[in-house]
Amino acid sequence: MNRIIYFSLLILGLYSQPSFAQVPDTLQTAPPTQPATSTGDEEDEDPNYAVAEADQDSSSHFYQKFTVDGTASTGNVQRLLLQFSSALDWKPNSKFKLSSSPSFVYGKQGGQLTEREFNADLRASLWHQKVVYGLGFVAWERSNLRHINNRWSQGAGIGIKIIQKKRAYLSITNLILHENTDFIERTDIDVWRNSTRFFGEFSPGSSGRFTINSVLFLQPAISMRNNFRWSSTLVLAYRLNKNISLRTKFEDAYESYVVPGRQSNDFRWTFGLSIEN
Repeated sequence: MNRIIYFSLLILGLYSQPSFAQVPDTLQTAPPTQPATSTGDEEDEDPNYAVAEADQDSSSHFYQKFTVDGTASTGNVQRLLLQFSSALDWKPNSKFKLSSSPSFVYGKQGGQLTEREFNADLRASLWHQKVVYGLGFVAWERSNLRHINNRWSQGAGIGIKIIQKKRAYLSITNLILHENTDFIERTDIDVWRNSTRFFGEFSPGSSGRFTINSVLFLQPAISMRNNFRWSSTLVLAYRLNKNISLRTKFEDAYESYVVPGRQSNDFRWTFGLSIEN
């Protein structure tokens, strides 16, 4: 069964690899393995601004978005970082929505490979147009940065839309998830977590060109002591035209249980653009 799920997620990842993004709400799958170096699990909603979630409940049945971010430097410090992501959202009717946000991060510093992060997920929302809705998901990730061979997460819970207006959206989701992590250099863990996500998207001003998108995940373990994970993302974007936006993205993530020699906290700041339908 795991192989079937794994294969399906890989297909989704390959399909959207050209450049990545993500559709608001529903439930994200675990914060992509480490921000500047990543972190990962559960509903990870990489805020890929642009269309307030309030607008996601429009008559459109299919939404897609591709983004690419990165930084580069040469000279005394040689650094290359590229992030590709995609957001796919399919709404066949008002009762069911299927979403996926696969991503890939590649980084080198001083000629050495630092990041090679894969993240894929499949999320389902029930009664997604209601103020209170149901969520379910499965996610997989692999992280060179945190020395993770495979991490599988699956869970279910509810979401509540606190604010849902044309230029402002705020939602809170709470889920119970099961996580199994295969570390390269540390004892594997099998743990249950409670995951709370705060997601907000705002577009100040009358033009609607500028958007602020933010998400915060709090994921304490409920079956293991002293095991806690959290991550946050802030995206500032400016829409150049109907389909293309410039953006800058700040990511920070913390994971208390890491392999020897790895830091618990990671921060990343990148610039890029997004393309959406």
